[in-house]
Amino acid sequence: MTTIAFIGLGHMGLPMAKNLLAAGHAVRAHDLSADALEAASAAGATACGSLGEALSGASVVITMLTSGPVVETVYCGPEGIIAGAAPGALLVDSSTIDVKTARRVAAAAEAGGFDMVDAPVSGGVSGAAAGTLAFMVGGSQTAFDRAETVLEPMAAKIVHAGGSGNGQAAKICNNMLLAISMVGVCEAFTLGRALGLEDQTFYDIAANASGQCWSLTSYCPVPGPVPSSPANRAYQPGFATALMLKDLNLAMDAVGETGAATPLGAHAHKLYTAMADNGHGDMDFSGIINMLKEIG
Repeated sequence: MTTIAFIGLGHMGLPMAKNLLAAGHAVRAHDLSADALEAASAAGATACGSLGEALSGASVVITMLTSGPVVETVYCGPEGIIAGAAPGALLVDSSTIDVKTARRVAAAAEAGGFDMVDAPVSGGVSGAAAGTLAFMVGGSQTAFDRAETVLEPMAAKIVHAGGSGNGQAAKICNNMLLAISMVGVCEAFTLGRALGLEDQTFYDIAANASGQCWSLTSYCPVPGPVPSSPANRAYQPGFATALMLKDLNLAMDAVGETGAATPLGAHAHKLYTAMADNGHGDMDFSGIINMLKEIG
């Protein structure tokens, strides 16, 4: 049994912490939300009213936070994790943030004598609940080896992406690709409808042809063909448009820093920005199929 401080008990963090509890670990949970702390306590965690209390006695610290500035403050602030964690604790940040901040925080952790990995996830709330997340992990081999065992109760796949920040790099590239592929699938269904194709007919063909992809066969944006997809529950998220846009913003920031050519990524960013600006940020990102005419 490992004592783990889990910081950040939102839609992703709470089910992740529950899977650690189910695996027999002791979890010391902290969040600014009293409701989140109560839910963690009900699941068997020790609810901690402060960061320092959560860090007490923990040999592993996992964070799931909202943004790069928050991550940097929580880790590097005068009363933050680097200042207050037990000597030799493993630090794991599963937030999705920009690569530069991830590398800066990792360097501060290393200077403080800690192994640290950035370990953002793919799989959404359903994957967090089921313990089937994919972790993209950046950090040294030593830090990865330590983290892998801790991450296993929450994961279906754990991949070492390379040095510090590479987990975040993989995450934003993956989600830019996801946004592009979802828009493409939605456009194909839209054109198929205009040409008189039934959704199910087009799905049956494309799912077994060269257009097959995850956005089609696992997360189909039209009701019917894939019963588990958000399209069958009025596009309640799954993965909200606001979260997709956050990842696309990170991708476009990285494009600006590197000069990489991503014209389709830029267009997907434009479309999802319009979708959010039109008041649909809380809709699943696959709901863009219903927004194409509106945002066009």
